[in-house]
Amino acid sequence: MTMPKVAVILPCYNEEAAIAQTIEGFRKVLPDAAIYVYDNNSKDRTIEVARAAGAVVRSERMQGKGNVVRRMFADVEADIYVMADGDATYDPEAAPAMVARVAEEGLDMIVGTRVHEAAEAYRRGHVLGNRLMTGILASLFGRSFTDIFSGYRVFSRRFVKSFPVLSAGFEIETEISVHALELKMPVGEVETRYFARLEGSKSKLNTYRDGWRILKTIAVLYRIERPMLFFGWIATVLAAIAVGLSIPLLWTWFETGLVPRFPTAILATGLMILAALNGFTGLILDTVVRGRREMRRLAYLAQPGPLKP
Repeated sequence: MTMPKVAVILPCYNEEAAIAQTIEGFRKVLPDAAIYVYDNNSKDRTIEVARAAGAVVRSERMQGKGNVVRRMFADVEADIYVMADGDATYDPEAAPAMVARVAEEGLDMIVGTRVHEAAEAYRRGHVLGNRLMTGILASLFGRSFTDIFSGYRVFSRRFVKSFPVLSAGFEIETEISVHALELKMPVGEVETRYFARLEGSKSKLNTYRDGWRILKTIAVLYRIERPMLFFGWIATVLAAIAVGLSIPLLWTWFETGLVPRFPTAILATGLMILAALNGFTGLILDTVVRGRREMRRLAYLAQPGPLKP
């Protein structure tokens, strides 16, 4: 039987303190895998340390994790991809089981759901934000993952080579999750240990700034993927306001045959026109999105699925 070719891809920014341990951990459990470190303009010795540890090191000059993931997905050739952060917070020992499950069950993505053992590993603000965003994603798209912000994921080749990465920053995990949900890919989750950062390693996340960016990304993806619902809600609100304004006018007109408040009548008419425009916009874009989804599905099916050992 042909064994699947596995690649470990690690996006890095200023991870001098942890990248060597991360590489060694994955090499120990996946000795036949190629390990790639993609540096994103680090100002420390990340590149030198990663090369000394035996990884293939490449650079992406456009700042942001999404830009790095786009480059990794485009450059690296493999059958199964293991993506993690280079900060030694994810447990490499979970990788073999995740890779085997992708191959044996023909899955396109497995998310490593984080289970933190130390309070400092996962800040309370991040826990609450993760639950909030996960709930919002589930309410908008019908289903979700337990941990949509996990950077520890295993992908099939057909996922990686058919995913049009559009995000630039940490919102990339949200985009990945929505892509899998919208194309109804076979996916799974595995609980993995999540460790505190090593001494000298600092988090690049900003709870409020990145949370706001992720919230905007969810809203944009909802507009793009569900235009009928997005513009339909706007149309419904505008129409309801227009009807509420017009009821007293109609009542007066039935009683007296007069319309005494022309500004209100004009406003109600304008709101109803806007509601109709939003409704038709949603209908038109829904047809466009259906065509785009079919093309993405065909691009996905054009790639070979996970190989079974």
